Amino acid sequence: MADLPAMPPKTVCADLKSADLSTAVGAKTTIQSAAVVDDGKPAPYCRVLGTVAPAVQFEVRLPVNGWTQRFLQTGCGGLCGNLNISTPRADSCLPVTDGKIVLASTDMGHRNGPGRGNTDPTWAVDNPQTKIDFGYRGVHVTTLAAKALIEAFYGQKAKYSYFSGCSDGGREALMEAERYPQDFNGIAAGAPAMNFTTQNTFYHGWNAWKNTGADGNPILTADKLPILHNAALEACDTLDGLKDGQIGIPTACRFYPGVTVCKQGQDPALCLTPAQAATAKAIYEGARDTSGGKLVIGGPQPGSELFWAGVYVPQRPGTPIFSTGIALGTIKFLSYEKPLPPTFELKDFHFDRANFDTIAAMHGIYDATDPDLSKFSAAGGKLLLYHGWSDPHISPLNSIAYYQAMQKTMGDAKTAAFSRFYLFPGGGHCNGGDGPFDFPLLSLLMNWVEGGTAPAMLTATRQQDGKVEATRPVYPYPLVAKYKGTGDPNAVSSFTPVRDPQATPEQLNWLGSRFYTPGYEKQCEWTGTEMKCSK
Repeated sequence: MADLPAMPPKTVCADLKSADLSTAVGAKTTIQSAAVVDDGKPAPYCRVLGTVAPAVQFEVRLPVNGWTQRFLQTGCGGLCGNLNISTPRADSCLPVTDGKIVLASTDMGHRNGPGRGNTDPTWAVDNPQTKIDFGYRGVHVTTLAAKALIEAFYGQKAKYSYFSGCSDGGREALMEAERYPQDFNGIAAGAPAMNFTTQNTFYHGWNAWKNTGADGNPILTADKLPILHNAALEACDTLDGLKDGQIGIPTACRFYPGVTVCKQGQDPALCLTPAQAATAKAIYEGARDTSGGKLVIGGPQPGSELFWAGVYVPQRPGTPIFSTGIALGTIKFLSYEKPLPPTFELKDFHFDRANFDTIAAMHGIYDATDPDLSKFSAAGGKLLLYHGWSDPHISPLNSIAYYQAMQKTMGDAKTAAFSRFYLFPGGGHCNGGDGPFDFPLLSLLMNWVEGGTAPAMLTATRQQDGKVEATRPVYPYPLVAKYKGTGDPNAVSSFTPVRDPQATPEQLNWLGSRFYTPGYEKQCEWTGTEMKCSK
C-alpha cells in the first residue's frame, strides 16, 4: 500500500455536532451526536451519528490519532434496517486492524421493528421513499456525508476511498460502481444480490414452494441432505482432478438427484423418496413457468446441499422454512408499486411470465446489473468480485452472468484492466463452507488501488480455531485450479490453472437476460403522494 503519513484532526470531535453537511450531501443532513469512543477496538475514534433527510441514518468513525488518509464504507446485509459497521477479511489489512482508517455505514433509510432482524420489509408500507433509499440512494448519501465529515475533521479529503460488502452489501457495492463511479477508488462485491427483484421472490419463493407438501409440511428434510450431497460428490468431485470432498467445477457437473431414490428393500434412512428427489431437482433447476421458461438464472449448484438446511430446508422438524418468510415479505411489501393485502400467501404467487414482467418494473430501482463500468474504470476504480460456489442463498450463476456481460459490453481486455472475479469451490454465502474461503480481501484491494499490483492467483485457506486446515489456489475467472495428479493437495504448487468454459450461454439464458444491459437505471423521487421516476 501507499506509505501515507498520519494526519491529525484539525478540530475536536464535539465540534462536528454543528457541522453543516447539507450542501455537500444535497439534502438536509442533521448530526445527532459526535463523541469520542475508546473501547480498545482497536483505537479511539470520533463516533458521529447523523441522518440525511428524510430518514437515512448513518454512522461514521473517525480516528482521533494516526489517520492514514483512507476511508472504508461497509455494506449492509439482508434488507438492512440497522447500523452495523463490519470489516470481514481484514486480518492482514493494517489500516483497519490498527484503527487508522475512517469507517462508515448506513441503515439505508429505515429501521426494523423490535426483534425483526434484517429481513423485515414492513417499513416499505405506504412509503415509496424507503424503496428509493434502500434501492440506491441511502448508501450514496452516506458516502457524501462521510466524506464531508472527513474534510471537516481533518481539514482534507481522503486520499483513497473503499467500499466492501457481501450479499445485499454486494449489491450495494455494484450499485455504487454503476451509478456513482466517482464515489470509491476500490470496491469489493461479494455474492451480490444484484438481481434483487427476482432473488427474494422467484428464487426463494420457488424453493420454499417446491419444498412444501400439500399437507403444509416440508418434503425434503435436513436429514436427507447428506445423502444428496454425497451423491453429488460421487458424480462430480474429481472434475478438478482431485477427490477432496468438494466440487471444483460445478457448472460442468452432470448430477441427477434421481440416483438417490430408494431401491426395493433399501433402508429408507439411506435414500430419498421420489417426491424428495423431484423437489431437489426443481431446486437445482430454479424457478420456471409452465412452458419451461427460466424465471431465475439458476438454482444452487451441486455441492451446496448441506447448506440448504436452514434456508429452504428446515434445520429441524417443526421449524418454518426461512425462504418462505423472506420471499413472502419481499413480495408483499417491496416487489410491487403498492403493498399486497395482508392475507396474501406464497401459494397465491404466480410463477409465470406475466408476473415476472410486472415485478420487473422495479428492476430500475433495486437491481445492480448494468455491465458498463467504463466510467468507474476511467476514474481509476478497481473492482474485486467474488462468490462461493456452494452459496445456497444467491446462485453464483448470477455473478458469472454479470461478469460475462461486462466482458461482452466493454471487451475482455478493458474488463481485466480494472476488475477481477473469483469463484471459491465449497465456499458458502459470504463466508464458511467446505472449501477454503478465507483470503485477504481488503489488503488485495488496497494493494491494487494504491500500489498498482493487480491480484492474480489467491491462496485461500480454511481455518478452525485459528489454525489453517486446508489451502487452495483460486485463479481469476475463467481460470480454475486443476490438480496435477501428484503432490500435497494443500500445496499451491500441486495445482495448475486451466481455462474452463464454466457456465455456457445456454445455462445463463433466462427471462431476465435483458437485465444485463446498460442504462436501465431509474432516478426516482417521492412527491408526497406518489413515486415519480425517470431514466
